[in-house]
Amino acid sequence: MPSPRKVSWHAHWWVLDLAADTVAARGRFITLEGGEGVGKSTLIKSLTQYLRDAGTDVVVTREPGGTPGAEAVRSLLLNPPEDCNWSPLSQTLLFYAARAQHLEQVILPALEQGRWVICDRFSDSTRAYQIVAGGLDIGTLDEIDRMVVSHHQPDLTLILDLPVEDAAKRRSDRGEPDDVFERKGVAFHRSVREAFLEIARNHADRCAIIDASGSPDEILDESVRLIRERLT
Repeated sequence: MPSPRKVSWHAHWWVLDLAADTVAARGRFITLEGGEGVGKSTLIKSLTQYLRDAGTDVVVTREPGGTPGAEAVRSLLLNPPEDCNWSPLSQTLLFYAARAQHLEQVILPALEQGRWVICDRFSDSTRAYQIVAGGLDIGTLDEIDRMVVSHHQPDLTLILDLPVEDAAKRRSDRGEPDDVFERKGVAFHRSVREAFLEIARNHADRCAIIDASGSPDEILDESVRLIRERLT
């Protein structure tokens, strides 16, 4: 593997060159996906800093969330009131209500301004968690997705993959309270992992799998390589 310094220099050169040639162009929409504890937050921080250092205007956001209303929905979904058990359909409708506002108020305006958007989770997470793990009918989700997301799909989706046991250890090492999804059992998280891998196979044109067992620098280097390869 090339040294991080060498990879970083070439990556910076490419991003600067791209920014100079596409000042008035639409921005790029990159989403990060994967199960709980795979390292999405760590990668988002390093990748965002990497691109900003290279002169790229980056908007960092997350789902559910990104707007005050969507953040309120996030709280309802991840930390629901006592004795509140959302069904797969009700969860999906809440996710997409937040997503519609997020697209309208944050993501699409930023892209139209030529800014790059990096989003922690998007509609692939809804598909993985609600259909495969939650049992929602795929036709129902596809219909809702067409109404809300339509053709505004990500330009690139980086799916971080890690064995469930390793991801669980990472979550434990963080020492933070688990949300409603993180508290689910091993079988649930295995189903989610397989769902993301299936999504990557079915949408190979925009999805790329990254081995999340590597070091943060290795994962960043691979992400930069994929961005360079896919978005030029």
